[in-house]
Amino acid sequence: MATPDPHAPAAGETHATTEAAHGGGGGLPQFQFEHWAGQIAWLLILFVIGYLMMSRVFIPRLRKVLDEREGTIAGALAQARQVQEEANAQAAKAQADLAEARGKAQRLAAEARAKANAEAQARQAAEDEKLAGKLAEAETRIRASRDAAMTHVQTIASDTASAIVEKLTGAAPSQADLNAALTAAKGA
Repeated sequence: MATPDPHAPAAGETHATTEAAHGGGGGLPQFQFEHWAGQIAWLLILFVIGYLMMSRVFIPRLRKVLDEREGTIAGALAQARQVQEEANAQAAKAQADLAEARGKAQRLAAEARAKANAEAQARQAAEDEKLAGKLAEAETRIRASRDAAMTHVQTIASDTASAIVEKLTGAAPSQADLNAALTAAKGA
């Protein structure tokens, strides 16, 4: 068998008679003036406890966390600025080193070109001197050959003229006649 609810109105009672029996005048107890004094006292006690907890425990912890966060951010920013400055300094140094290396490479290249040109000119002068010596030697040999040939030209011309005259006339000319004819041909 089910047990009856002690707060349920008995048979034949209405809700209004139940409230009158329990001392309630209806409505919410927060709005009834007889309960306000206790509620205000508890409100003040809880407010003071909440205020003390906030001011002594929660806000200092929150402030500490915020200060640590701010310090961490400031430290990270300072470190980032320092790293940025170091990177800029290293970049500037690298640019200066690169410019110096380029200048040095250009100087070395210019020196190497000048040295190579000087060596090439020296070799060219030596080769020109050798060639001039060989040319002079060749000209001397040519002159000697020409002079030797010219000495034989008289003999060859004399022999050729004698052969032609003999062929044409059938009789060989005398050496004196040949020499006179060749001398006359040279003078003409």
